[in-house]
Order: sequence, then C-alpha cells, then structure tokens
Amino acid sequence: MKQKLKDIGLLFKIAFKKWWARNPFRESAVIAYYAIFSLPGLLVVIMTVAGYFLGNDNATRHLESQISSILGAETAVQVQDMIKKASELKPSIWAAILGIGTILIGATGVFVQFQKSLNIIWEVKADESKSGIWSLVRARLFSFGLILTIAFILMISLVVSSILMAIGNWLANQISDTFVIIIRAINFIMSLLINALLFALMFKYYPDAKIRWKHVWLGSIITSLLFFLGMFGLSIYFGKAEPGSGYGAAGSIILILLWVSYSSMIVFYGAEFTHAYAELYEGKIAPDKNAVEHHENETKQEPSNPKS
Repeated sequence: MKQKLKDIGLLFKIAFKKWWARNPFRESAVIAYYAIFSLPGLLVVIMTVAGYFLGNDNATRHLESQISSILGAETAVQVQDMIKKASELKPSIWAAILGIGTILIGATGVFVQFQKSLNIIWEVKADESKSGIWSLVRARLFSFGLILTIAFILMISLVVSSILMAIGNWLANQISDTFVIIIRAINFIMSLLINALLFALMFKYYPDAKIRWKHVWLGSIITSLLFFLGMFGLSIYFGKAEPGSGYGAAGSIILILLWVSYSSMIVFYGAEFTHAYAELYEGKIAPDKNAVEHHENETKQEPSNPKS
C-alpha cells in the first residue's frame, strides 16, 4: 500500500513535468480555436439527441443551467441563440443537406484536433503512408460516433439526476431535510463517475495507440476530480474577475475560449498521468496498426550523440 502511494506521487510528478514540457498553453489554445468553430454544430448534435429523448424544453433548461453556473446567464443566452441559428436549415433539399454536412464537419473538427493532441502525449502519430480520403472520413465518423456517445451518456446522467433530486425532495418533505444533502452527495458522485467514464473513453479510443482499459481508469478518475475542481475555480474566477467584460459584445466568446482552454489543460494533464501510469506498469506503449511511434522533440531538436 505504501509503495503504491509512492508510485502515485511519482506519477503526479512525472505527469506534471511532461505536461509542462509539452507547452499545454499552446495545445489548449489550438483546441479553443477549433472549438469556437465546432461549437455550433457540436451543440446542435448534442441538443438534437438529448431533445429527442428528454424533450427540447428539458434539454434546453439543463444546458442553460450548466452554462450559467460557470460562464454566466448572458453567455448562456448567446449560446442558445447560436444553437438556434445553426439549426435553421433552408427549405431546399440541397441546402438542407449542405447545412447538415457543414454542421457535422464543424462538430467533429475539435475532436479531430483533440485526437492529434492526445497522440502527441502518447508519442504516436497517424501513419502518413496509410492516410487518404478514407482515413479522413473514418476519423470524422469516429468523432461523430463519440459525440453521439457523449450525448447519450449525458442524457442518462440528466435523467438519473432528475430522478434522484425528485426522490430527495419527496423524502425531505415527508421525513427530513437531511435526505436532500444525501441525494446531492450521491448526485455529485454519480456526475464524477460519469465524467470519469467519458474521459476513459477518450483516453482509450482517441490516441492511435494500443491502450488497455486497466490503464485508463485511475487517470480518468483523477482527471474527473481535477475537472470538477477546475470548473469550481473557473466559476469563481469568471464571477469575480469578469475577464470578458472588457471585450463588449465579444465577451461571451472570450469566456468560452478561456473555458475551453483551461478545461483542455486539465484534460491534457490527466492524459499525461494516464500515459505515465500505463508506461510504469506496462512498459512502452505501442502505436496501433494505423500509426507509428513519434516523439515531438524529434522535429524540434537535433538528435543527441549516442552513448559511448
């Protein structure tokens, strides 16, 4: 037990060193840039799936609540307006097809870039000799599949959360207010585990590497914890400092950029921890059949002299 705690402490240290060395500010800024263009399409897809099962009103209220709690009510309104405009398709069938295609390409853009960033962390890259149109289509379809998976998992989370809160309120009225606290604690743990599942899916399937399930769980749980702490800190920071207030009408866009950037840095650290954990217990992680091993510094530094 003592040795395992030492190993975990060492993993945190190794992960931080690698995370810092890879310039997380640059990588997160790239993700934030792509996210701005992907956000309308991404939200349309997620809201369409959630709205189909939960109803548009319930899905809309949940989205507004989540955005308002972190970025503020004004940003939540602008995001809703963004979704409305992005989902307005022209009556022409060809215009509709073009509009849907644009939405899907936009929605998957940030995930494709995110995969490239994770490949850097896992020190692999797509094999250029096997790249082509089909490779691009496959990457987009895979990204779209993950978006649908995320939407479905979030929908289940919303349903279970609503049921738990309804039970908690009923018990509070019938017996004691203590049950509300208990239900909220259960709700928090459930959200933590669902986020961990989403991160596990990303860490397992997104990098072009052979990764086992047993290697992603600890890193995913730690990433989920850090993500919750980060979101709590960001909600306080955005509420007190109001970093978007100096940008006028573009303030909401600035807040979204900052949120995506900071969130990406947290996820990248979690990926570094997962990579370090996998290498500690498995050894060198091999690329999959469509990728090759690649070290980013190979293109930035001269090769060192071999040991004598």
